Amino acid sequence: MSRSLPRRAALVMGAAALVIPLAACGGSKSAAPAASGSAPAGGRTTLTVLAAASLTDVFRNEGAAYEKSHPGTTVKFSFAGSQDLAAQVRQGAPADALVTADTKTMDGLREETGTPTVIAKNRLTIVTAPGNPKKITGLSDLAKPGLKVVLAAPEVPVGRYGKKVLDAQHVTVHPVSQEPSVRSVLGKVELGEADAGIVYVTDAKAGGAKVSTVTVPDARNAIAAYPAATLKGSAHAKAAADFVAWLDSPQAQSILRAAGFQQP
Repeated sequence: MSRSLPRRAALVMGAAALVIPLAACGGSKSAAPAASGSAPAGGRTTLTVLAAASLTDVFRNEGAAYEKSHPGTTVKFSFAGSQDLAAQVRQGAPADALVTADTKTMDGLREETGTPTVIAKNRLTIVTAPGNPKKITGLSDLAKPGLKVVLAAPEVPVGRYGKKVLDAQHVTVHPVSQEPSVRSVLGKVELGEADAGIVYVTDAKAGGAKVSTVTVPDARNAIAAYPAATLKGSAHAKAAADFVAWLDSPQAQSILRAAGFQQP
């Protein structure tokens, strides 16, 4: 017994010596959590933005400009037809902001979004193969027998706008396919799988030499509005609000104008 006591005391003192340095490493105060929407100390905030397919090219430029003027923030985009984006929001997909190609889709998400603001407008045009080999001159020609026309599906904003302008001119088109996004319509014409399609002016511009265009007169056209809003489920509420507000800034609007979008 007398011999074991010193040994036990030595063990206890050794254990205490190990605990004290560990406690010191933890610090006397816990680190304060980062404020909502702000980048963690020494880290970055990554914003996920769900955006209409017709914004694919211009929003990549917008994202680069935003990141340059907002150090510490990275913007990631997910592009799809507005109806698909709405489905993602309803299913709880993790995202911070939403931009659709029509107000109807955005209005259907009032419970999931903040107050939307229209950041741009667009118009329709007809795209054809380069040089317009089928000699299409206007909307009525899209009803010609044997002409392969591709349109967006009715639930897609550009499909809904297209139906509106065709119905107004009493033109009945039997498309060879109905696509899930405006970029799919453009792609079918670019690949020669269709003779013509209806897209936004900005998509035709993005197609460059791969397509030719036939103008739809303003009196027969439709105006597409692009609302942007934060998502209530965002993990970065303040940063998301800052990005949506920035989309209406002179810098962001200048990028949209250069891509062919109209003022909101």
